[in-house]
Amino acid sequence: MYTLWIIIVPLLPFLKSIPTSYFVFGRILDRPLTNCFNVYLYLLISPYTVEREDMAKGSYEKAIVSLQNLLRFGPSEKEELKPVVAERIDEITTELQTTGCNSFDPVQRIKTGFYYFKTEIYDKNPELFEKLKKGQEPKFLVFACSDSRVSPSHVLNFQLGEAFMLRNIANMVPPYDKTKYSGVGAVIEYAVVHLKVENILVIGHSACGGIKALMELPEDGSESTDFIEDWVKIGLPAKAKVLAEHGDKTFKEQVKYCEKEAVNVSLANLLTYPFVSDALVNKTLALKGGYYDFMKGRFELWGLNFGLSDPCYI
Repeated sequence: MYTLWIIIVPLLPFLKSIPTSYFVFGRILDRPLTNCFNVYLYLLISPYTVEREDMAKGSYEKAIVSLQNLLRFGPSEKEELKPVVAERIDEITTELQTTGCNSFDPVQRIKTGFYYFKTEIYDKNPELFEKLKKGQEPKFLVFACSDSRVSPSHVLNFQLGEAFMLRNIANMVPPYDKTKYSGVGAVIEYAVVHLKVENILVIGHSACGGIKALMELPEDGSESTDFIEDWVKIGLPAKAKVLAEHGDKTFKEQVKYCEKEAVNVSLANLLTYPFVSDALVNKTLALKGGYYDFMKGRFELWGLNFGLSDPCYI
């Protein structure tokens, strides 16, 4: 549904005498037109539904029809009013055409996105896609945040078939729980047991809204959301550690510390999955933590082998 309000102000003082019957499409708001020189005329075109592809064309053409009805006056009034209305018709037509051209079209974005992928990637890499048709052999299982600014495929240049991924709020891995977290458990089990990934990478990032929500959780346990607060509580051990070790820091600094510490909590939670701990013991799997600072364009990486290793900075 698209609701279009066209506001014309001011036209001419004698518009006070315009009866609503002159308007075939639209109406004057239910208020008397006074003798005030500035008369505000509202034309309401609402509500009507058009296909997105016809939005620009349909809306301004209907607006023009409504405005052209203003020309239905007596000879003298018509001649005085015609130049003003004609000018407004031109202005509104241009404005609506421009708006229609510049507005975001999700369907077109999807089409152009796939066209680029098809012509520049799919068609130019036949060997890769022939291989992918037979199956996948990713080396990584990646946990990353749903934040649109931190896609691992872009940040780490993962190619198709390289990484099995799960993205969620604050890149959290919950502890083993077949009832509450079966969705996450299924991803981990499939990646480790069936795909036999060699690495699990959990990536945190700067300015994480989920971690900020974790640090803002009220002490009384009250909640204002249906899912978010309950989900980020997975990171409560990270919050407790940050407050204990960095209680004198500003809230912003504490959030930054927690963005990294929450990654460690997720790495520890991975150890609660039997197939993960077994693979670690058998040295067929390694756990790694990462932190992407998109403010500075830096990436920090560290490992976990039943104990955190020193980080390296990239």
